[in-house]
Amino acid sequence: MDIATLDVRALTLGETLSLDGIVHTGRDRFHKHLHDGGSLPEGVDLSTSALYHCGPVMIREGNHWKMVAGGPTTSSREEPYEADVIKNFGLRLIIGKGGMGKKTLEACKTYGCVYLQAVGGAATSIANAVETVEGVDFLDEFGAAEAMWHLRVKGFKVTVAMDAHGNSLYDNVQAHAAERLKELLA
Repeated sequence: MDIATLDVRALTLGETLSLDGIVHTGRDRFHKHLHDGGSLPEGVDLSTSALYHCGPVMIREGNHWKMVAGGPTTSSREEPYEADVIKNFGLRLIIGKGGMGKKTLEACKTYGCVYLQAVGGAATSIANAVETVEGVDFLDEFGAAEAMWHLRVKGFKVTVAMDAHGNSLYDNVQAHAAERLKELLA
């Protein structure tokens, strides 16, 4: 599915996607930068790309960069900032692991964004979906793991874990576990 033209409101909870297009990495320092009034790098449009919570392992090969490992990082660390990023920068697709909180879920519903679960522990497999590293910003300021890497991906596998209608697989699992615990204790 083409990231730039994906209709996020049509995606359903639990749906598996294979993404093609531009993905930007962004972790703690990047989110704080935006939250504190910083701007996106020139040419970055979060309404036609995805933001991936990832601190990739990159190597330089001549004049180019290559991702050798790119597993998701824990997304809940971005909870204090993510709703504002969605609102202020038109973010439609977040990729990470472990889910996010109520504030982000509400922003997804209000502004039309989804949270996509990437498989933790599959860093090399995910790196294989990166066709090219198209550039990097904030490398000197934030360091390699926190820099904003611009990646062209093909066949990046993810699952819709929080949809644009206020539904969350994480909430569903928690509710099911609580119900099951109640049954077991009875």
